[in-house]
Amino acid sequence: MKIKAWRYLSLSLALLVTMVFSSCDDQDDDMMPESDNIVEVLGEDPNFSILASAVVAAELDDDLSGTGPFTVFAPTNTAFGDFISDKGLTAEALLGSADLADILSYHVVSGNVTSSEVEAGAVNSLTGEKFYISVDPDGGVWINGNSMVTAVDQMANNGVIHTLDYVITAPTKSIAEIAVESSTASTPEFTQLVAALTRAGLVEAVSGGSDDDLTVFAPTDAAFQDLYDALGVSGVDEIDVELLTDVLTYHVVPARAFSQDLRDGASLPTLLEGKNLTVDLPGLMINESSLVPSMLNIHATNGVIHVIDQVMLPE
Repeated sequence: MKIKAWRYLSLSLALLVTMVFSSCDDQDDDMMPESDNIVEVLGEDPNFSILASAVVAAELDDDLSGTGPFTVFAPTNTAFGDFISDKGLTAEALLGSADLADILSYHVVSGNVTSSEVEAGAVNSLTGEKFYISVDPDGGVWINGNSMVTAVDQMANNGVIHTLDYVITAPTKSIAEIAVESSTASTPEFTQLVAALTRAGLVEAVSGGSDDDLTVFAPTDAAFQDLYDALGVSGVDEIDVELLTDVLTYHVVPARAFSQDLRDGASLPTLLEGKNLTVDLPGLMINESSLVPSMLNIHATNGVIHVIDQVMLPE
């Protein structure tokens, strides 16, 4: 505003004074914090009406109206609708769930974390459980491999809100438990993987909690059958245990790598010492085995499972 005053010297002194004070007022307004807290911001945004209702139902409104600061990763109404449908729930059942407060608190981080400060890696939520941020090759930000951040930095006077396209939940089963559960499902999968892990004595190695970080490229039952046919055997019991152990450990990477963390041409070290896997993102392949798109990012307490269509053999 002062620059304008110098350019237009014909302005009266009164007008100049008015402009200067107006400029100061504008600067003060820019420096003022947002007037609404997180709960109020969510309640005023029609895209978050389900989340706002859930916060009240879980009796978290007083907490999230407090001083904070908090960072909220906020699922939209569409995100909740997809989650409810996938889980076979109703909105009423979700709002009445005994786990609702934990589900919502898992979306909240202590502190004021703007988009410029978000980094890939583990993040401690208000529940004390970790969620995991990934940045894909195009710069997209994801949580737990299945929920994308679609908007950022909606400010409140006690924190910041980032928008999610799906509800995130903390994993409750280990890699081993997920495989076993799947092997006994009505449409079973991983029956041969479980049998192989058991024969090789590796079940304990893929049973763990959040202190463990593993990525398992898990062959389907059909992939194991192809291996048996190639070896001329009828099952894992006919494969030498040492060879079987080498093959299985070759499928495990000692890091929690969601599909968004993978980079084309990357060489991934495995639990089989000195042996790496190669990533082909355009082909959606690990070595010569194709990733199954519908079965990626199966999140476990101790890591993540990606399903592949071929058993990989170390050289």
